[in-house]
Amino acid sequence: MIIVARTDPHHPQATALLKQSHALMQSLFPPEDNFYLDIDDLVAPNIHFYTARMGDDILGTGALMVKADYGEVKSMFVSETARGKGIAAALLRQIEDTARDEGLRMLKLETGNVLKAAHRLYARHGFVECSVFGDYASAKSSIFMEKAL
Repeated sequence: MIIVARTDPHHPQATALLKQSHALMQSLFPPEDNFYLDIDDLVAPNIHFYTARMGDDILGTGALMVKADYGEVKSMFVSETARGKGIAAALLRQIEDTARDEGLRMLKLETGNVLKAAHRLYARHGFVECSVFGDYASAKSSIFMEKAL
């Protein structure tokens, strides 16, 4: 069974996954196109950080950054060995539920253009491509998506 819970990103297993995610992003994209949040930034009051676990093992991370008029999906990552088990979908459902609880009407996200599995996940959950938003600049390696809640 997958358990999704609000977690301190400094939990050792969460930190390890976030570092794996950051390393992957650094290997795939130029520095100016990496928009992940540092681990210390994930404890900000406007961020809900979640982990998904099976048993005692944390297998995935995801966060909701609450903005004035939308929520942004951040830090979505699943351990390579746990992919295809519904971890990311469970995290995304929790993020959507939290966004609704916060009274948000829209979720947005930025993802890398080569992250095809992520594109498929977001599309399955009703996200569609949109234009650049917030503080982002247009980048060749970025895809922007949104979902009305």
